[in-house]
Amino acid sequence: MREFTLDDLKQMNGRDGNPAYVAYEGTVYDVTESSMWDDGDHMGAHEAGEDLTVAHDDAPHDVHIVDFPVVGTLV
Repeated sequence: MREFTLDDLKQMNGRDGNPAYVAYEGTVYDVTESSMWDDGDHMGAHEAGEDLTVAHDDAPHDVHIVDFPVVGTLV
């Protein structure tokens, strides 16, 4: 399993051929194939390539991020 820094994660923004990855509670998830993350954008509220741990507290839904493939950890 790969380790990602925040700078590494920022590159995984779902644009320019990059996959769309997000971090949550130290785990990095691949949301590339999700229709909810079109081109790395989640409903105009979040962008891929970010740590969503704090932002998720304000989400109007449960923790569904854990349903996506794990690709690494955030260090």
